[in-house]
Amino acid sequence: MRDPMKLLFCIKALANPAGGAERVLTDIANGLAMRGDAVSLLTFEPPGRQSFYPLDAAVRHIGLGIGSTTTSARPRETLQRIGALRNIAKREQPHIVIGFMHSIFMPLGLALLGTGIPLIASEHNVPAHYGGRPLQRALLRLMPLLAHRITCVSEQAGRAYPAGLRRVMVPVPNPVTVSGAARAEVVGTECKTLLAVGRLHPQKDYATLIAAFGLLAREFPDWALRIVGDGAERPMLERQIAAAGLADRIALPGSTTQIAREYLGAQFFVTSSLYESFGLTTAEALTHGLPVVGFADCPGTNELIADGVNGVLVNPGEDRAASLARALRPVMADSGVRLRLASCPRRLPERFRLENVLDRWEILIAEACGHG
Repeated sequence: MRDPMKLLFCIKALANPAGGAERVLTDIANGLAMRGDAVSLLTFEPPGRQSFYPLDAAVRHIGLGIGSTTTSARPRETLQRIGALRNIAKREQPHIVIGFMHSIFMPLGLALLGTGIPLIASEHNVPAHYGGRPLQRALLRLMPLLAHRITCVSEQAGRAYPAGLRRVMVPVPNPVTVSGAARAEVVGTECKTLLAVGRLHPQKDYATLIAAFGLLAREFPDWALRIVGDGAERPMLERQIAAAGLADRIALPGSTTQIAREYLGAQFFVTSSLYESFGLTTAEALTHGLPVVGFADCPGTNELIADGVNGVLVNPGEDRAASLARALRPVMADSGVRLRLASCPRRLPERFRLENVLDRWEILIAEACGHG
């Protein structure tokens, strides 16, 4: 049995309606705490804020309370955060610091300079995310000088980065957790649900999904679209839904901690993302027995969907909405198609199981601390 480690995980926020990286972090922090490590979790939020995804009682939450976690930080706030991160790291003296997402691992890299405390930067995006963010892209290229390792979520995601970053990158998959053995009923009842899950963010391209559903809504009056998640695009999407006269057919219920209920209540799953580092919700949908429709040019999606086997990969063509509608039509029209796609064995690859992902993190942490 290994000696317990003192670990400091850091992420921008956990109290806001959260996305995939936040859910992954809570799974990892909780899992390592249950294995005996002394785990602290630091956010920029004020002290006392409750995590959207439950934290184990053994995980200590440290809130910095500097700046907003829903808007971009001003330069002064960034400098204050770097100073506070440095002070806490020197006070806590963890064996290692793990920063989830660029919004915190970049300031962490500067904060830890000269402390001797190793840093693992956990990246959950792909280079396309930095396309319109030149400053962040430049700071990311500096991370090999500041972090012992940078994790990415798959081999495919890692290959997309420049060689200088790949030199210190190591793939560590996200865990996929599925509770119970229940399987979605893809045939459905009188009212059937097309489900999407994720942040309301341009990356997810829900505007295209809503437009595609609009092309099919009159043809399939027994279907509804449900987009579970929250984010800055909510007002724009609500206006689009209202303008299409689909407020009674398309629901934006917000985020939920009971995501399994959403999968089990749907008849199939759709992802309209432009890019993904790893399609966590796609993997979860598949393990709940849902067939999935997604775009063939989307990294992260095209790794999980086998076209015609467990779902449908869509060639986006010149009109993404029209192409998506053409792919959705046969799946919505024919329960036999859904049953055939859902009959694919839903075995979860071993590398995605939580216990195996925790083992991978333990090996990486030990190596970074000089114990491997």
